[in-house]
Amino acid sequence: MYRFTRPATSYDEGLQHERTALAWERTSISMMVVGVILARFAAESAHPVVAVGGLVQTAIGAGVLVWAGWHYEDLHGTLRENDSVVHPFAARLLGLGTLAFSGFALVIAILVATFDW
Repeated sequence: MYRFTRPATSYDEGLQHERTALAWERTSISMMVVGVILARFAAESAHPVVAVGGLVQTAIGAGVLVWAGWHYEDLHGTLRENDSVVHPFAARLLGLGTLAFSGFALVIAILVATFDW
């Protein structure tokens, strides 16, 4: 019985890396769109601090978009050399950022739901 085995490398010639890069781009673009919508809504109907939060979210989304494109080739080079691509500090930072924005979005949702605009 013949079994196909892959070579012992972490780099795969398939499109997984491209899909991951596109997922980062989609995520950052959606962050920017939601930030702009939030800032626009808050500028007309809510507190100015909420509008500033939307603008900050837009700026961070733009930063993530630039970062994703900038480090795409670095990731490929590291994978071709069969090195680890895990960056614990970056993973923690992104996790904390996700928690912060989720908490901010929850506060905004509660404000919108409870106040009579």
